[in-house]
Amino acid sequence: MAILIVDDSPVNLKVLSAILTKAGFTCIEAQDGPRALHLAQSDQPDLVILDIMMPEMDGFQVCQALKESPKTKEIPVIFLSALGEASNKVRGLELGAEDYITKPFDRAEVVARVRTQLRIREMTRSLRELNRELLEKQERIRRDLKAAGEIQRMFLPRPPLGIKGVEAAWVFEPCDQVGGDIFNVVKAGPDHVVIYMLDVSGHGVPAALVSASVFQSLSPAGGLIGRHHSGGFEIARPVDVLERLEIAYPLERFDKYFTLAYLVLELSTGRLRYSCAGHPAPVVLRRTGEVVPLEKGGPFIGLGLDLPWEEGEIELGCGDRLVVITDGVLEQVDAAGELFGMSGLAANVADSLDRSLSDLCKGLVHELHAFSGQERFRDDISVLALEYSGRVSAV
Repeated sequence: MAILIVDDSPVNLKVLSAILTKAGFTCIEAQDGPRALHLAQSDQPDLVILDIMMPEMDGFQVCQALKESPKTKEIPVIFLSALGEASNKVRGLELGAEDYITKPFDRAEVVARVRTQLRIREMTRSLRELNRELLEKQERIRRDLKAAGEIQRMFLPRPPLGIKGVEAAWVFEPCDQVGGDIFNVVKAGPDHVVIYMLDVSGHGVPAALVSASVFQSLSPAGGLIGRHHSGGFEIARPVDVLERLEIAYPLERFDKYFTLAYLVLELSTGRLRYSCAGHPAPVVLRRTGEVVPLEKGGPFIGLGLDLPWEEGEIELGCGDRLVVITDGVLEQVDAAGELFGMSGLAANVADSLDRSLSDLCKGLVHELHAFSGQERFRDDISVLALEYSGRVSAV
């Protein structure tokens, strides 16, 4: 390692150079400030030993110039002077010097202080490199999470649905870049529409991966929601779907459980069958303004509780609406710690008869922001609204 020694005394230069050379260092010598600054810029030494009392430029001026230059500001400086006053030491340290040795100096002290400062500099360099690598990794993770979030949004239904007899709108606001909520509206056979919303425990990538897997299981190609046979298409009962998911997604395998609202709408009759696995009850908004919660169901999926799910049924009329949410909606709290809850949801939905489905969803999220007084939610927020426009002949 190279050390720049700056002293207007040739004797001091010779002595210090001999001490440090014997200790294994390479020494560069300068007898004045301008020369020292030139060598510091060109040779980039690992450390500077700097005398204070020098003609033309004193050590304080040289130190200040070193610390102001981007090329030399990180080079540690040890002041060397016969001046022993505390004020001079303080001034040197305030200018950025790392240490101070008073003449007459001790050989062992000089070597020890030099080695200490070089070790500190090496550790500082290592920490900066580690910090740079960490920032690069964080940036890669940020980009990957952003890409994962975009992919997750691609799983959501795309408007327009193109399903005769129903219209839908939705809002999805994950609290992280990716979340554990996912939902869909799927045409299943000629006369049925499957509506579901699930919420995987936790947040972030692990929850998103489980939700993506369940999404694939509930796709028309997955065979879980129904099957084609020689006589046509047989739609699966909601409770049967929940039971199969319970077998496919045990907690000990995925370290996650999830809630699920699963509904099947028969287009030709308006008959809606459903079951909720630990999920907040969806609500039906009648054209009369009545709000009907759909509360039949049972336990979470994945916990292996060996408890049955109940299946409920309701008939939708022309213009009736269905609203499905995740628990992030109900569990928002205000400044007093009061929950938004089912009462807040029912009141907001009941007040939306004259609004479009899109305005219903956006208005609910806006109300949640106003209620909680937060710009960002603590949990994923999903709202799906569907309107049944009347009986449709199966084709």
